[in-house]
Amino acid sequence: MDQLRRIVHYDAAAIYLLDRETGAIVSEASRGYPPEFLEDDRLKIGEGIVGWVAKTGESVSVADARTDTRYLVARPNTRSELACPIIIQGRIIGVFNLENDELDAYHEGHLEFLKTFASQAAAAIERARLLDQAMEARNLERELEIARGIQASFLPTAPPSIAGLDLAGLNIPYREVGGDYFDYIKIVDNQLGLAIGDVSGKGVAAALLMAAFRASLLAEIRNHFAIRRILQKVNRLLYESTDDGKFVTAFYGVLDAKNRVFTFANAGHNPPLLLRADGRAEWLSEGGLPLGVLEEATYEERPVPLGSGDVLVLYTDGVTEASNDVEDQYGVERLEALVRSHAGRPAADLVEAIRVEVEAFTGDRHLNDDLTVVVARLVDA
Repeated sequence: MDQLRRIVHYDAAAIYLLDRETGAIVSEASRGYPPEFLEDDRLKIGEGIVGWVAKTGESVSVADARTDTRYLVARPNTRSELACPIIIQGRIIGVFNLENDELDAYHEGHLEFLKTFASQAAAAIERARLLDQAMEARNLERELEIARGIQASFLPTAPPSIAGLDLAGLNIPYREVGGDYFDYIKIVDNQLGLAIGDVSGKGVAAALLMAAFRASLLAEIRNHFAIRRILQKVNRLLYESTDDGKFVTAFYGVLDAKNRVFTFANAGHNPPLLLRADGRAEWLSEGGLPLGVLEEATYEERPVPLGSGDVLVLYTDGVTEASNDVEDQYGVERLEALVRSHAGRPAADLVEAIRVEVEAFTGDRHLNDDLTVVVARLVDA
């Protein structure tokens, strides 16, 4: 604007940009306008001479603004006006506008100068926008890296060694960090807590919610409450500390490898599969609502006896809701069939088989969510 003034005189000037989200035309830089105008310098497309140029993409030179019905009075002294669109790659992104206190102040040569400067403005604005986008992408990647670090720090690096128990687990994060979580939690000798959860949302917010869930769960487990009481207290803590619409689906149980009993409660999570050695299948759904939804939610727990050869499979919806290119989901039927075909294999082999089959099922679409699986097999001590 300052460079243009050396060639084309004006008493007021402004560069307006289109707000793509609201459709408003906003003054981003100006000279010569009264303060009261600058306090509310938003126009609608089609409103005023500036709005007309933004709508039509045509330049305009007004010899007497007082006789032009399109003119909106921003300065009482304005008599003539010159405006042209700011265009980048065939797209109107704004308007360059000049006002003059003299009648018929502008001619065709002035308009050509203004078009030249509008072209320069378009290039500068586009460079600035591209730089903003690059910075935003960089900041987003930094956030995702933080979230990945938070998520990875909470996941076990290896299963514990417990007589009579064969354990394996896997978490493959989606390219945008989600909120899957699983853990092996030592209770006392021969007793192991198995936890799996899925936090609503993505990115840093989901990772932080997962951190809050994990911290609350571990704290309540250390207080040696019953499982139903643990989930009730964790639910209340999450309800009080999270925004509306944020929640955690979770499954927690304690496996007594010595007495061969698994006691669990399911908080709105995908029901784990318990495949008995004799071929019977059970889906462990007893429990209650997802955590953080209802402040006074209650939960029930259920003990199930276990025997040698029984296989317990915990998973998140990244397994069963994985989709192929015709929108079919992997589903619980395919999962059960795969577990049956690998029931006699070590837990690590079954986990790997699930990963391979789900990734093959999705094909070119790849995974669209975190994939988390935990397998526990009862074996002879």
